[in-house]
Amino acid sequence: MNSNFSLPEGVALKELLEMMRNLAWGAADILKAYARGEQPPFGFSRPFKVDNSDKGPVSTADLAVNEWLLDGFSSKFKDVDWLVISEESVSKKLKEENLLSSDWLWLIDPLDGTKDFIQGTGDYAVHIGLLYKGSPLFGVVLVPESDELWFGGIGIGAWCENRLRKRTNVNFGNRRELSELILISSRNHRDNKLEKLFNEFPLGEKKIRGSVGCKVVSILKGDADFYVSLSGETSPKDWDMAAPQALLLAAGGSFTHANCQPLTYEAYDFSQKGCLVASNGKNHKAICDSLQERLLKLNLN
Repeated sequence: MNSNFSLPEGVALKELLEMMRNLAWGAADILKAYARGEQPPFGFSRPFKVDNSDKGPVSTADLAVNEWLLDGFSSKFKDVDWLVISEESVSKKLKEENLLSSDWLWLIDPLDGTKDFIQGTGDYAVHIGLLYKGSPLFGVVLVPESDELWFGGIGIGAWCENRLRKRTNVNFGNRRELSELILISSRNHRDNKLEKLFNEFPLGEKKIRGSVGCKVVSILKGDADFYVSLSGETSPKDWDMAAPQALLLAAGGSFTHANCQPLTYEAYDFSQKGCLVASNGKNHKAICDSLQERLLKLNLN
């Protein structure tokens, strides 16, 4: 255990991990029940519906997991000096003083990959990320359909657990040349800009998955080498990126803008705009340099 890894006063890492296990596997049970048309546990209603808006679909499953997670945080750690913000409960009226009142901020996505969840691809995840002074410190990514619970903390490493708490280590790929690298990209968040960029990039192979968390897990398992997000009409949000970024950084990978500048988590705007690159770190600068060159050539900046 790295002595430099610290948490707010009154929170022990062992206790935090135990809470995360309970919340995550409970969330998995809720999501899998809705996915299969079964009765969800913990008293949540069975009827499944989807409300569509300009921000994307929100389902009964999103809201149920949101309630489950927020209730878990409030009951376990009542007096800890941190803020908890979830995609499904963030208010447009959040004021600066509220967001900046603590150095510690949790960013939660109860269901990342709602479209994939509805489509039945299995590529959906739960993200729970902790920032300290605006930087990702600790991340949890749950992939319910494969019973994978990933933990990562800056300075303490990253690992995966199943329901029996059997651990699996990170296993980055060994591909080195740009022409050999495997790109993992979005199934549902694609547009002409992204296709033009990928068509110009020398790739060994291109795979698709839903959920940022699922894509980062593919990198951690060595099934892919890097992931690229390019803002179009919409941009990914802080809760999409915080937990996967913390997890990847804890494993020794990289997650930056294409100009190699770090991601920032702002108090007002939750959007992660621009070209973002996540990788196992072995070729990160070369990937970014190549992307930058093509972004300029195609006038996509």
